[in-house]
Amino acid sequence: MSSTDTGRTGPVPPPPGGVLWSLAGDVRGLLMLPAALTLQVAHPAVGAGVDEHSVFRTDPWGRGERSLRSLQLWVYGGEAAAEEGRRLRTLHRTIQGTDTRGRRYHALTPANYAWVHATGFPVYQHAARYLVRPLGEAQERALYREWLQVGRILGIHDRDMPQTIEEFWPYYRSVLADEIERTPVVEDLVATDRPVPPPDRGPSAVRLTLRVLWPLLLPPLARFRRFVTVGLMPPEAREAIGLAWSDAEERRLRRFCALVRCVVPVLPERLRYLPLARRARAAWRAERGVRAIRPRPAGSVRSG
Repeated sequence: MSSTDTGRTGPVPPPPGGVLWSLAGDVRGLLMLPAALTLQVAHPAVGAGVDEHSVFRTDPWGRGERSLRSLQLWVYGGEAAAEEGRRLRTLHRTIQGTDTRGRRYHALTPANYAWVHATGFPVYQHAARYLVRPLGEAQERALYREWLQVGRILGIHDRDMPQTIEEFWPYYRSVLADEIERTPVVEDLVATDRPVPPPDRGPSAVRLTLRVLWPLLLPPLARFRRFVTVGLMPPEAREAIGLAWSDAEERRLRRFCALVRCVVPVLPERLRYLPLARRARAAWRAERGVRAIRPRPAGSVRSG
């Protein structure tokens, strides 16, 4: 662990105003998460751990809510980020078993835990091209540095993660070639015919309405989930898993993302950013004496 990223309370989150501050809390990040999750569980050990120990099938909304809050804390949580990292490691201490290849696994084995974290970088880097705009070289390097900081929050040692982009891509391609497969959990995440309970969060009137309409809403929602999961996954990862993607689907994705790039940047802050990100951004501006400014032109990403 880098001494520059440790202090009295442990590793620090990425810097305010950085690339992750623009990406992770933006509502467009919600469209990127399914691809990252699917790439994570395409690793046999990770997939087996989720298959055997997660409640994602029986409580998908609660599981998703907790995962999203955790991710937001890593980036926007301040001192709470390190505490969340410790909580996650404690949670994963008992997760072990046998993967799809008959190998014993433990969730905290460095190679397994590091892969779960590593998938975020290529997915952010790829999906930003569609939903925001392509990152420049300096922004990509800044994003990777910030993602390494997130890894330290999660308790991943520097020796277990490539420390530069140049080292990352060979590592990433090696895992895709040697480990990645279409696990049972991947099948569940890209299927369009699996039963999913209606949302159990929000006002009671909304929950009741969704429960009544759920048989009609679920099929198109499942198809949309698969569409963004496969479409926003880096092509080399999609190929390694064995997920089909047609030219027609690619054209549909580009049209959809063009619309998203036009709409989201002009939304007010309260609609564009998730609650924890919005509060952190407001507090940071207040400390600097900076007022909220109108969004920049479609999809701009800042760093620094």
